[in-house]
Amino acid sequence: MSGLIPQQFIENLLDRTDLAELIGSRITLKKAGANYKARCPFHDEKTPSFNVRPDKGFYHCFGCGAHGDAISFVREFEGLDFTAAVEELARRAGLEVPYDKVASQQIRQSRTLTDALDYAREFYRNRLASTEGQLAREYLAARGLDDAIIELYQLGFAPGAGTALYNAASEELRKPLIETGTVSDRYGRPRDLFRNRVMFPIRNTRGRTVAFGGRTLGDDKAKYINSPESDAFHKSREIYGLFEARQALRHIDKLLVVEGYMDVIALAQFGIHYAVAAMGTATNQDSLAALLKQTRHLVFCFDGDTAGHRAADRAMENALELLEDGIHLQFLMLPEGEDPDTLIRKEGAEAFEKRIQEARPLSRYLFDRMQEGLDLSLPENQGELRSRVEPLLSRMPRGSLRDAMWHEMLRLCRPPRTWQPGGAGRNGGNRNPGPAPSTPQERVPVRLSKNHMVCLAMLEAPEMAVELKDLCRQDRQLDKAAGFAEWLDQQGLRTRRQVYQTLARSPADQARFRSLFDGIEHLPGREEALDSARALLAPNDEARQKQRLKALAEKARDLNFADLGPEERQQLKASLSAHQGKHG
Repeated sequence: MSGLIPQQFIENLLDRTDLAELIGSRITLKKAGANYKARCPFHDEKTPSFNVRPDKGFYHCFGCGAHGDAISFVREFEGLDFTAAVEELARRAGLEVPYDKVASQQIRQSRTLTDALDYAREFYRNRLASTEGQLAREYLAARGLDDAIIELYQLGFAPGAGTALYNAASEELRKPLIETGTVSDRYGRPRDLFRNRVMFPIRNTRGRTVAFGGRTLGDDKAKYINSPESDAFHKSREIYGLFEARQALRHIDKLLVVEGYMDVIALAQFGIHYAVAAMGTATNQDSLAALLKQTRHLVFCFDGDTAGHRAADRAMENALELLEDGIHLQFLMLPEGEDPDTLIRKEGAEAFEKRIQEARPLSRYLFDRMQEGLDLSLPENQGELRSRVEPLLSRMPRGSLRDAMWHEMLRLCRPPRTWQPGGAGRNGGNRNPGPAPSTPQERVPVRLSKNHMVCLAMLEAPEMAVELKDLCRQDRQLDKAAGFAEWLDQQGLRTRRQVYQTLARSPADQARFRSLFDGIEHLPGREEALDSARALLAPNDEARQKQRLKALAEKARDLNFADLGPEERQQLKASLSAHQGKHG
């Protein structure tokens, strides 16, 4: 919908927005000349690297690379889409966004639906506090929820009467309630969708109600039911608990993705405020994309039973295509028979936080799962592992993570370094002759181009780029190495870790060097790569001696031998004698 807002209005809005005042209302800014500095709200840091330039209308963080204008800041800080961010800035400036007629009608309709849903939320909350909500209050108390957490998540109760909500709503709200499916007219007469249930309002990032989940207090076949999709609610886009997480935390570094409403609420009650639940299947790509819009670090928490492992496998497989460098996914499998709600109440927040910290990275989870049932000492099973893993890795976008996982696959599938011959040996027919002497496997030399070897050397020791860049520019065969060295020197990178961190934060640099090591299936050792760079920096003694001999011979020819200095005559004689001795 951002395209329906006139560009001129957006530019005027940015001109009228005091960037320092806007950002300063959310984080603490300190004056630094004509600019302002602060600790970045988008990543953890100890020293301020977040700079605000009100005169230029932009902010920039030298730590994580966050950059943008007032609209960008509101979007990232508040978790809003473009239209919502423009509306927020317009509200602050006392302006009305000039949508065209079609867009205005759509917005009015959407607001009418959320107004009706907000009314339903308050209706359910009031019923929870009333005498008819006694059973629901007892259920929540039995689940260990206190009044503060019930208020935070706006829990409610839907009466058992079939038309309690519909009867209480005004005439103008009844139609929107039907449009959202909160009231059904499927059989030609209105009937509340939720009856005799504990109600969980689902709120968007602006705090507006878009749907509900309901947990039965009776013997209904469906323990939980959710609102159907509507113009206000799209399951794959909404994340339960995200609004509350943003209210509790200044900045969300990671999200713990759990499976149920009660899991989210119980974890928050114990101080873990970054737990959320995807409204669609948390393992499908739409829900994963919605989660990754909020943070680049997700920890998936699943029950440790068969169904939980299947769900984790689906999440892993669907995440592969989204795994750009810089995205960090982990998997936390709970003990069988436990879920986050029950486990945190048994062992406490500290122990549960430790589990989160020790969650397996996606790469380890993938290889652990793919190795199940395989004995990798057998060549057949090495081939089986590769047949399982290679199709998964091929779905990943190109980047350092895919390369690292590819080499881990090759390492696991590599033949063993020792070989024990079978059959009868010196012990004749003895079936158990004892351990046979192992024969070291000969290392296969890796032959790469000079260009590749120098690039690999600089990846191992980036500090060499300062010395290598000029030499590489002089050799046409080192064009890739010259460009890589120039970039390393310009960026001031001196360690391999700094190289990976810089590449992870810069899509432009990723695209530039993405094909640098294409076609290399086996990498040489560190020392082998470094030796190639050392040879470039310091040619071998024989080459230098030949150059010196040639220069002296040319000088002797152009002058006379007697005109050479004593030291030069001695060097020429010694060189000629050595040359004759070697080739004569």
